[in-house]
Amino acid sequence: MSTGAIIAIVVGVLILLALLWFLGRAGRERKLESRRTEAREIRREAEVGSAQADRTRAESEAQAAEAKRQDALARERAASADEQHQEARERHIEAAKKDPDADPDEAAAEFDQRRAERGVAGETGTTAGETGTTGGDQSVEHYERTSDPNVEREQRFERDEEGDVVRDETYERPRNS
Repeated sequence: MSTGAIIAIVVGVLILLALLWFLGRAGRERKLESRRTEAREIRREAEVGSAQADRTRAESEAQAAEAKRQDALARERAASADEQHQEARERHIEAAKKDPDADPDEAAAEFDQRRAERGVAGETGTTAGETGTTGGDQSVEHYERTSDPNVEREQRFERDEEGDVVRDETYERPRNS
């Protein structure tokens, strides 16, 4: 074999190796670009999921805030209603004191009895208990049980013959969930 042929074969092999190296590199670049594209898509999906989670969290926080606002408003209205009932009770007693044919203690007991029968003694759920006179004296004992989602309350008070409160007890217990 002549030197020219050997040089031609070596040059041909080198050209072939260079061509294979370039093709391999191009294939590797395509593969890497494909993986980069796939990684970008996964990142985009993760960002979308994160944004949705943030939106859901914000909505739930807004709902919780609205629920707290509604709860506070309901408690405020219940307190206002209780004040109005107390004022109405006091007005009934005042009217009975001015009426020569009426007894203030009976008026108070009747008001408490009607309120207990209507079941409007408390906030969310109420059980009105005994209201009436005790023994031979003209004292009035009143019992209320009130509950909301977190607390159960019991209130007992007793009035003497003059309508003065002689006993006022309130018990609160957290509700077991």
